Amino acid sequence: MKYLFKISLLLFSIAPLSYSQVKSNLELIDIFNMEFVSDPQISPDGSRIIYVRNFKDIMTDRNLSNLWIVNFDGSNNRPLTTGNQNDFYPRWSHDGEKIIFKSNTADDKMKLYLMWMDTKESVPLTNSPEVPNEVAWSYNNKTLAFNMFVPKKHKSILKMPTKPKGAKWNSPPIYIDDMNYRSDGQGYLKSGNMQLFTLPIEGGTPRQLTYSNFNHGRPVWSKNNELLYFSANFHKPEEIEPLDGEIHQININDGTVKSLTKRYGPDNNPVLSPSGTKIAYLGFDDKLQGYQLTKLYVMNADGTNSTLISKGFDRTIQNINWSKDGKGLYFQYNDKGDTKLGYISLTGKVSVVTENLGGLSLGRPYNSASYSASNSNKFAYTLGGTNHPADLGVTDSKSSKRLTALNDDLFSFRNLGNVEEIWWESSFDQRKIQGWIVTPPNFDSTKKYPMILEIHGGPFLSYGSVYTAEIQAYAAAGYVVLYCNPRGSTSYGVEFGNLIHHDYPNHDYEDLMSGVDAVIEKGFIDDENLFVTGGSGGGILTAWIVGKTNRFKAAVVAKPVINWYSFVLYADNIQFFSKYWFAKKPWEDPKSYLKRSPLSYVSNISTPTMLLTGEQDFRTPIAESEQFYAALKLENVETAMVRIPGASHGIANKPSNLIAKLASILSWFEKHKNKE
Repeated sequence: MKYLFKISLLLFSIAPLSYSQVKSNLELIDIFNMEFVSDPQISPDGSRIIYVRNFKDIMTDRNLSNLWIVNFDGSNNRPLTTGNQNDFYPRWSHDGEKIIFKSNTADDKMKLYLMWMDTKESVPLTNSPEVPNEVAWSYNNKTLAFNMFVPKKHKSILKMPTKPKGAKWNSPPIYIDDMNYRSDGQGYLKSGNMQLFTLPIEGGTPRQLTYSNFNHGRPVWSKNNELLYFSANFHKPEEIEPLDGEIHQININDGTVKSLTKRYGPDNNPVLSPSGTKIAYLGFDDKLQGYQLTKLYVMNADGTNSTLISKGFDRTIQNINWSKDGKGLYFQYNDKGDTKLGYISLTGKVSVVTENLGGLSLGRPYNSASYSASNSNKFAYTLGGTNHPADLGVTDSKSSKRLTALNDDLFSFRNLGNVEEIWWESSFDQRKIQGWIVTPPNFDSTKKYPMILEIHGGPFLSYGSVYTAEIQAYAAAGYVVLYCNPRGSTSYGVEFGNLIHHDYPNHDYEDLMSGVDAVIEKGFIDDENLFVTGGSGGGILTAWIVGKTNRFKAAVVAKPVINWYSFVLYADNIQFFSKYWFAKKPWEDPKSYLKRSPLSYVSNISTPTMLLTGEQDFRTPIAESEQFYAALKLENVETAMVRIPGASHGIANKPSNLIAKLASILSWFEKHKNKE
């Protein structure tokens, strides 16, 4: 545990040091020492913040977390929980006297806990095989509501004979007839659904409220503590219409359910107004586009008079919270690579509360952040920046302040690469494209450096001005790195995002190559030492690039889609990809699937290409990498395949997996780099 290790160091540091420590570049092993803040929860009165402090254990190769608490002014920062465990999801009661949180502290079994804030005593509230998912306090602070997975028996039509006594047969065959039978990060799924429950804070047996064959979303209490509002997709067939959800209410006394919204598209994330008379929620009219803006709506609590509030605001709205006076809502959004905390009035006027949220994606520089709001116009948020992972920030709308610096100890003796924003015009249509150049520590602009183009996934995601361990590792190894947001990236509006609708990959290639040219024009790039890599959607584009040009010395294609025909039938969420990313099913239009598949251009490839994928990746299954590996071998192209055992699509479920990914990429590039 890193922060306890800091305390032990103090015991040996009483005498002043007689020398100054020389800084050196980051090493891959340093990933085990990187910490970050997540899920900051400000108390209702705005006086205190509980946050999740995430760290890693080098001996057990685990990602761990504890809860810490700090005053709004930054004083009295201290742990609430300690130990090599996972404590997370803190949520204040409305009176600020108690919290609930999740933890596996007792017996490595995840449970829901209650803590009294005056004494810091805590007690487990649940001991069930499944763990409550999203939890809400009633307004009288006496009862919790939550959704939780309830397994159900999956009937098999297979009739096996009884084996003889003492016989050792294989495990019985597994019978599957669900459309969604596996999920990335979860593996093969158990049959069942997310159901709604209530539980008094004294503990006991949770009371199940719903029993349908549908999944129920996060519950929200009514002011009289008699109704719960939630989102669910009750349409048949639910599996074919994955986004067609509505807002509903359930009476906890008699179990009656009433639907409050009705349209084709997802309605979710209901939030009750301070008066209890209105509900704000998020959603959109589904047009089956690859990228669709999530918008803000407000309706009466009985479902009448639904009004679009964010009309004309060309960014996706996330994480909504009512202002105390009920005249507007706070929300977070991504805008040109920056995550912001905004306010929108009920008339639709938008203003910025604070900027520079982010830092939750330790590996790559994705825009990812969280915040919480108090009843006193004070906020806590994850503070991002190019030179540190997420720390804790606070604002009162007048000024903002950074309260933590979790990695200053590490960065006090490690050099970081400098990050500079850059814009250029795409050679395809002269659209403005945003990117960031990361230069090696001790950079000298009069010298020539090898360069890596690193491409984000999604493809409907965005990179930003936030810390990235992966790209800093490349810079520490002596590379200039370009990362950017080509067409299709989010945070630039719906039109820019849908430039790749049913047309991906395609002209994002010109966006990327124009960016490479723009960096080369600066004069410090060795254009004989260009490299390219990316993961997921970035892996697709990397494979596409080497099929279009041989200007790169080597490429690493991480967790890609190589063959769209096989992908939409083999990945999880099969009903989504074939419906939103293509106009027709594969057998209805095989030419379109083949045209957009990097596999189609394998005969053009001469670039040495490595494939890298987790063996338990069910989003872009490793069979995609295996296809490309086989094709490159048949074309006599130098290739290698790296398989990360036990890793899913995110790969870094273990810290060593992230290190393995970086070591593989750097080793491949070093092998093919022109030496001076």
